[in-house]
Amino acid sequence: MPAILRLNGFRFFFYSNEGNPREPAHIHVIKAGTEAKFWLEPVVKLASNDGFDSRTVKELMTVIRQHQPMLLEAWNDYFS
Repeated sequence: MPAILRLNGFRFFFYSNEGNPREPAHIHVIKAGTEAKFWLEPVVKLASNDGFDSRTVKELMTVIRQHQPMLLEAWNDYFS
C-alpha cells in the first residue's frame, strides 16, 4: 500500500492491487480504524466511507482537491 501523503494523522494511499479491471483513479484515506475512498477524476468525489463524520469528509475532500495533481501523478506513475 504505497502511502502518497501523511497529514494530521491521516494516511492517503492506494492499494497495490486495485482489482481487475482496475478501477478509475482514486485515493484511500485511513485514520484510527476509519477509512474512506475518493475518486480523483473527473472531480473529487466520495466513493465510500466507513466511519468518518461528515465534517471530516468535507475536510478530506478539501485536502484531496488541493493535492489532486500530485495524487493523480502518483497513481499514474505507479500503475503505468
